Amino acid sequence: MTEAEFEALRVFLKARSGLALSPDKRYLVESRLSSVCTRFKLESLSHLIREIRAGRAMALEKATIEAMTTNETFFFRDKTPFDLFQDVLLPKYLKERAASRRLRIWCAAASSGQEPYSLAMLLKEASARMPGWHVDIVASDISTDVLEKAKAGLYNQFEVQRGLPIRLLVKYFTQTGDQWQISPEIRAMVDFRYLNLLDDFSRLGSFDIVYCRNVLIYFDAALKADVLRRIASLMAADGSLLLGASETVLGVTDALTLDPAHRGLYAKTPAAGKPKMFAVGAR
Repeated sequence: MTEAEFEALRVFLKARSGLALSPDKRYLVESRLSSVCTRFKLESLSHLIREIRAGRAMALEKATIEAMTTNETFFFRDKTPFDLFQDVLLPKYLKERAASRRLRIWCAAASSGQEPYSLAMLLKEASARMPGWHVDIVASDISTDVLEKAKAGLYNQFEVQRGLPIRLLVKYFTQTGDQWQISPEIRAMVDFRYLNLLDDFSRLGSFDIVYCRNVLIYFDAALKADVLRRIASLMAADGSLLLGASETVLGVTDALTLDPAHRGLYAKTPAAGKPKMFAVGAR
């Protein structure tokens, strides 16, 4: 793979997925795309790149994007975002949405489903406090492969051991051979959809809570600002956004405002003259 070919691949990936590869990531490209070459019977990465540049191989383009997408996730990952949901956000919206009894949550870049399923289990645990409520959990990802896994709700022993409390494993999963199947009632709570964050996602509607964690770190500053602005436009006036522990909106966009009491939690920036709406329970 020549420098020109690598640059062409970088341009392709950024244009199609938002992934901004730095020049020192050639080793990552070679590692992840070797299996794609094998799958499509291509003798080299140079051949793969020529096929992509020709624009005639949609399946190859899709496989290349999916191979370069990071799908690292696990149940209750990083713990704090789920503690915030259980202890701060859910009480806030149970109070503020008491009249409508409706709550909408979006998990962007949901990968193989552990994040939305974690939220679904927390909601199921709180169901006694929510009679008559309707909760939508929309979970999206750019990879159709991981979405199929998420919809199946089938995880191996290693996957259920990463962050999932044994109490919830026993309560909401059934062992099938060496796999664990999440219960139909939890699977039914999540609506999985294909979505590229570069595309228009306004059709998803408005949301009270958005989880967009550990995906914007792969985008450049301009694209981060654009995606965050569009996410903010979908959030309710008192909506909440949760980013990854290493992510921030500071210096990126003024459409969102940091909740000073809770790391990783952001509110929609109010219009001039209106009070800020931080999460109830801030301390």
